[in-house]
Amino acid sequence: MHRSIRVASRTLATFVALPLTLSAVALAAQAASLETAAQSLGVAQVQSLEFSGNGRWFQFGQAPAPELPWPQFDVSRYVASVDYASAAARVQINRLQTIEPNRVRPAPVEQKVDQYVSGTTAWNVGVAPAAANATPQPAAVEERVAEIWSTPQGFLKAALAHKATSKPANGGVEVSFNAGKYRYVGWINAQDRVERVRTWIDNPILGDTLVETRFEGYKDFNGVAFPARITRSLGGHPVLDINVAEVKANGVAAIKAPDNVGAAPAITVAVSKLADGVFYLTGGTHHSVAIEQKDHVVLVEAPQSEARAQAVVDKVKETIPGKPIKYLINSHAHFDHSGGVRTLVAEGATIVTHQGNVDYYKKAWAAPRTLNKDRLAQAPKAAKFESFSSKHVLSDGKRQIEVYPIAGNTHNDAFALIYLPAEKILIEGDAYTPLAANAKPPATPNPYAVNLQQNIETLKLDVDQIAALHGPGVVKLADLKAYNTPAAVVGSR
Repeated sequence: MHRSIRVASRTLATFVALPLTLSAVALAAQAASLETAAQSLGVAQVQSLEFSGNGRWFQFGQAPAPELPWPQFDVSRYVASVDYASAAARVQINRLQTIEPNRVRPAPVEQKVDQYVSGTTAWNVGVAPAAANATPQPAAVEERVAEIWSTPQGFLKAALAHKATSKPANGGVEVSFNAGKYRYVGWINAQDRVERVRTWIDNPILGDTLVETRFEGYKDFNGVAFPARITRSLGGHPVLDINVAEVKANGVAAIKAPDNVGAAPAITVAVSKLADGVFYLTGGTHHSVAIEQKDHVVLVEAPQSEARAQAVVDKVKETIPGKPIKYLINSHAHFDHSGGVRTLVAEGATIVTHQGNVDYYKKAWAAPRTLNKDRLAQAPKAAKFESFSSKHVLSDGKRQIEVYPIAGNTHNDAFALIYLPAEKILIEGDAYTPLAANAKPPATPNPYAVNLQQNIETLKLDVDQIAALHGPGVVKLADLKAYNTPAAVVGSR
C-alpha cells in the first residue's frame, strides 16, 4: 500500500474511533440515568401498583365523522390495578357520555366497565367479579398490554429487562427497546421522571397505530412517586385524561383469566335466506348480507377484522359458488363496521361508501403495517371506490340495489342504508338495533331509530323486512315503529 494511503487510512480510523469512544462514555452515562430513574421511582420495590382518579375517556374508532376526535365520556371513577410480575391488569371505569353541542344522542346512561388482561388473554366482566359473566376480548390484548408497560414504573422495568438503549434528548434521556415485535420509546427528564412513553399496536384500519402516554405533575403518593395526571392518545386522538387521586403499591390481588376465556372464540358465519339470492350472514355481534347478481355478488358490510371478513368471504363463496364479490357496500367508517374492508379490497371488490369516507380510508390505508401484514399488505393493490352523496344504484339489469345516505343521523355523518325495492328489504347498522325477544321498548325512543324511520318515510321506501347489522335477527317495519313509540303514548291510548 502507498505510504500516503496508509497514513490517510490510520488518520480516518483515528477520526472514526474518537466518536465511538465518546459514544460509549455517553451511553454509559445515559444507562446510569435509566438506573437512577428506576431507583428514584422505586421500581425494584414496586411489584404491583394501583392508581385511581377521575377525568375523561374517549371511545376509540367511533368518531361521528372521519375527521373528528373519538367521542368523549366523563369518568367519575377510574381504577387501574397492574401486576408487573405476571403482566396482568384490571381497569374499572364508571363513565357517562358527554353531551355534545349540536349533536343529538340517546340519553346518556352510566356505563360500568370492568376489563382485564393477563399475558395473552383479555376479557371483560359484566357484573364483577362473577367469572361466569366473563367475555373474551382477543382484539384488546395488544392495547391492554401496552398500557401495562406505559406506566412510569412499568416502562422502566421493561426497559431494564430488555436492555434498552439510550441517547440524549431535550435535556434528558430517550430510552428505547424492543419487546418482541413491539417497540417502546420513552423520555426521562433531568429530574429522573418518565415524561412520555410511545409504542405501536396493530389496528385493522390504521395499521401500525401510535399509542402515546404522557405524565405530568409527579407527587409523592404514600411513598410512591407517581404522576398526578396521565393523558393517552391512540391513533392521533385522545383516549384518556385522568387526574390521579390515589396510588397504592404492592396490594394488587392475583389476576388470572377464567377458564371460559382461555381461548379466543371460534369465528362462525351462519346463513339464512331472506329472499331468492339474498342471504343474511350472522353468527357474531356484527352481521353482513350477500346479494346475488347475474354474474357477481354484492356484499353488504365487512365488519370487525380481517379474520371476520375472511370468514364471511369464504361463506359467500360456499353459498354462491362461481361468482366473484364485485362490490362491498360499507355502511359507515366506525371501526367495528370497517375493520374488514381492506380484506375486500384484497379480494378485488370495489368499495361503495359515502364520499365522506373515501379520503379517510386512503390516508389510513397508506400507513405502515409491520406488526400485522394483512392480505392487502402482502399483495398490495390500489383500492377501487364508488362513492356517493345521494341515491346510488347498483343493478345487473334484473335486481336493483339502492344505497342512500341516512340524512340527519348524528350517530355518523357519512352513514348509509341499503334498500332492495323488489324484495322490500332494508339493511342498516347502528341506526336501529332490534330488541331481543320479549324485551320492552325504551320509555324514550333512541333518536337514531326515530331518524331512521323518518328517512324511510321521506324516501318513501316500501319496507317489509329490516335486516339489521346488529341484534337478534330480521324484523318487520312495524317493530321499528313500535320501538319508536314512547311507552307513555302507548299507555294513554
